[in-house]
Amino acid sequence: MHDDMGYQGSLRELNHRFLELAASDAVFGEQLRALTRAQRAAAADCPYALFDLRFHDDAHWQMRLSAAPALQVADRPEISAELADFMRLALFYAWHIAASGSLSAKLLLGMHERTARAFTRITVDRLPELALSESHELRARWLQCEGFWAALVGAAAGQDAQHLRRVQLYGIQLAAAAQLPLRPEPREV
Repeated sequence: MHDDMGYQGSLRELNHRFLELAASDAVFGEQLRALTRAQRAAAADCPYALFDLRFHDDAHWQMRLSAAPALQVADRPEISAELADFMRLALFYAWHIAASGSLSAKLLLGMHERTARAFTRITVDRLPELALSESHELRARWLQCEGFWAALVGAAAGQDAQHLRRVQLYGIQLAAAAQLPLRPEPREV
């Protein structure tokens, strides 16, 4: 991972923007609406993305990052200004992290290695179109892991900073586990 605080500071800000957006979600946001803005900011201070744009889905991104035609004005989805801003920033961050050539895209965003390489082959001019076309893919990372989100929201609501940090560090285990192969490689005897 990068030692540069700019990467972590930017990720923390993206996470906070995501939690603010997610608080307006009808189902998932109920937990987040119970938190104050300061508590959401504390929850956002994670060393990984709390949002997901299917970066793990290499087939999806290979198709999207290929030389697909730009969206026509009539084809553009209607999204809020806040969502559009978040998507532009998140995709720029992903593009920048992927271009760094390290394991950061994999660890911070859960990005497949081939997806990271594909991101390095596009120019920054493609990002606004992708921000619009991929906005419907935005989800909470590890949404299926209700225990993580319940623990994160609960710890953020509490006054114990050490407990919150332990829950946030649990996400590193989830990120690492997501990178493990589904089946162990056969061993030679």
